[in-house]
Amino acid sequence: MEYYLVKWKGWPDSTNTWEPLQNLKCPLLLQQFSNDKHNYLSQVKRGKANKALKPALAEYIVKKAKQRIALQRWQDELNRRKNHKGMIFVENTVDLEGPPSDFFYINEYRPAPGISLVNEATFGCSCTDCFFEKCCPAEAGVLLAYNKNQQIKIPPGTPIYECNSRCQCGPDCPNRIVQKGTQYSLCIFRTSNGCGWGVKTLVKIKRMSFVMEYVGEVITSEEAERRGQLYDNKGITYLFDLDYESDEFTVDAARFGNVSHFVNHSCDPNLQVFNVFIDNLDTRLPRIALFSTRTINPGEELTFDYQMKGSGDISSDSIDHSPNKKRVRTVCKCGAVTCRGYLN
Repeated sequence: MEYYLVKWKGWPDSTNTWEPLQNLKCPLLLQQFSNDKHNYLSQVKRGKANKALKPALAEYIVKKAKQRIALQRWQDELNRRKNHKGMIFVENTVDLEGPPSDFFYINEYRPAPGISLVNEATFGCSCTDCFFEKCCPAEAGVLLAYNKNQQIKIPPGTPIYECNSRCQCGPDCPNRIVQKGTQYSLCIFRTSNGCGWGVKTLVKIKRMSFVMEYVGEVITSEEAERRGQLYDNKGITYLFDLDYESDEFTVDAARFGNVSHFVNHSCDPNLQVFNVFIDNLDTRLPRIALFSTRTINPGEELTFDYQMKGSGDISSDSIDHSPNKKRVRTVCKCGAVTCRGYLN
């Protein structure tokens, strides 16, 4: 007779018991057990004797179960913290990696000590129909960014000015898109190509649609240069220069960020960067929005070019190239035909 070692919910390991199949009323857990066992056996050489294999197999199944619980708890936490409509899912069918230990989910910029973010506009529109009247974009000297299907119609490099908290138009105004947050259900998943975590969409995203904001800790460019050296040595990069008009500030999403923290780089991306101004009209501190460049199908990974600036240009490199500060280059694994070979 087959017996299963059962870890009882809410009880310590010392109370684990061996149970026959007829005592178990948990078909989902049994199916996961079977899947984990099959996945492990498919990864090891079949020639090994069963006696040598069993302890390693048991250890793998226990680790996989603990990982599944940890990832579910992390998924629940992410959905409690988010303030947008789209749900966040977490998936790892590749390895035993669990939730990141030093990452904190935030919904908006977190200013570093000494940096002030004024999130209150000084004026707003009084439109009854922002499509046809002189609205916030016109006051800023630019075109309205969206069409009636909520798709972006301006070229990369053009700033987006949305209606703000002082505007008299309501929440259904067609010029309030980025401020409503991610509308799509997305999945943070473990990639199989060595790129760590990535993000894929679970629903179809139309071309030129707003997908997510890039948020993190707002730091000075001097601090960004210091951190950049450390990140390069670790082979990671989360720094985004806010260089729409000046080069004073940088967004660092390494420890504080949202779903965009997990979006991978591609030299042929399906997301495009735009600078956005809503309640904070300080041109040194634009919000960073990512819009789809084409139709993105369910299950497809989301990517953007880490060297793409809000101006629409490719950044040559914002960190000093002098011989004394030569940076460690991070190899690109995007696999695109147009791959440049390096992330920085």
